[in-house]
Amino acid sequence: MPASFYLRIQRLNAMMQSDFYHETQVAGGPLVLSHHMPAAQSVALGIFIDVGSRDELKSQAGITHALEHMLFKGTKEMDVHQLAEKLDELGGNANAYTSRERTCFHLHVLHEKWREALDILVAMVQEPALPAEEWRREREVIYAEMAMVDDTPEEWVTDQHVAALFPDDSIGLPVLGSHDSLASLSDDDLAAFLNRWYCPPRMLITAAGNIAHQDLVDAVAAAGWRKSGGTESRKKPAAMATGVQALKRDGEQAQIVVSVPGLAAASDARPVAWLANQVLGGGMSSRLFREVREKRGLAYSVGSHLNSLSDVGTWSLSCGLEPERAPECVSLLSKLLAEFPASITSHEVERARKQLEVQLRMGLDSVEGQMLYLGGRLDEPLLFSPIQWLEKIRAVGVDEVSGWAEEHLAAGMLWSVAAPGKALTKICDNIAP
Repeated sequence: MPASFYLRIQRLNAMMQSDFYHETQVAGGPLVLSHHMPAAQSVALGIFIDVGSRDELKSQAGITHALEHMLFKGTKEMDVHQLAEKLDELGGNANAYTSRERTCFHLHVLHEKWREALDILVAMVQEPALPAEEWRREREVIYAEMAMVDDTPEEWVTDQHVAALFPDDSIGLPVLGSHDSLASLSDDDLAAFLNRWYCPPRMLITAAGNIAHQDLVDAVAAAGWRKSGGTESRKKPAAMATGVQALKRDGEQAQIVVSVPGLAAASDARPVAWLANQVLGGGMSSRLFREVREKRGLAYSVGSHLNSLSDVGTWSLSCGLEPERAPECVSLLSKLLAEFPASITSHEVERARKQLEVQLRMGLDSVEGQMLYLGGRLDEPLLFSPIQWLEKIRAVGVDEVSGWAEEHLAAGMLWSVAAPGKALTKICDNIAP
């Protein structure tokens, strides 16, 4: 590589470490973060609320996700049709998501439209209409969404698996809730939940793109914010369940999910865990892909992934395949997991390191990706830039990766297997104790 290339990377590294994002706490309002990308033609804006399905009472199951839908149903000044037209006029991307600990509403627009986009986001979160007739209609839409999950084997078995991992905790409840819980919720219930949770200090506003930080702060400070709510702490769940969960499900495929304890969202061990996961099942050169798919043709889809919450996490692998071949597959997976920590090579770790570098550096080009990245500030007091994480990844040795994998794989695992009844017993009998 020419010297100019390395000089450019060094300059990028220095810039990202010293000036990756700006942060300001608005008095009586939310925390504001921005990442300036002066060459961008657009701005991505997001409002994060530190509430998710694990914060719901059992009788409220699904209310956080329901609010995600309902905040697109009009504001104090705009009915549902006017809001939809205004969002379409902006010509960008309007979206939202709900997870077990987060709700996020975000817009991606041309940079000259960012103030208008922010005004709309603030109105949606601060002054939603929540009309009763829209809730009656939207509840039916969510029922249809539930049916889609039930008809998608991978999503269905994942819900069953998480419920079994955390059997006595709200983490195990589906984010969508249930028919019974949604049927019992009124528009007044939605409003009460919003007034309790959708306010500082549980709120964060992020922006990335061609936008000046002080302009964003001034705009946020000028908005009226709901009175600050409390800072209720979450109760850490008990140890995750282990064993085998057999799920009878008719269909042409068997679904397998295996989980062991992972790591919390702000863990210092993230670089080690990312490398271990990448070697195990993070790409086409991973152990799982090579051994399960390439060498034996057992499954079309197979891989591993890390899921992290504020206080707990999982390290999981999943695959789908023909029920007749599933007994062979679970035997192979048991063997691969047992042998994995001691057999990790320096070559595999170096390849995983390069793969993560590509992901981190390419992610820097995404305006929307950087806006969402800043949302991680809710998990920890300081965000490292992707380039800083790259430096940390480069410092990890193979022994650290092996040690982390050994510790976590030895902590006990839960297998969930979904398959037709005639194949289910044989599959589960092949899982190593």
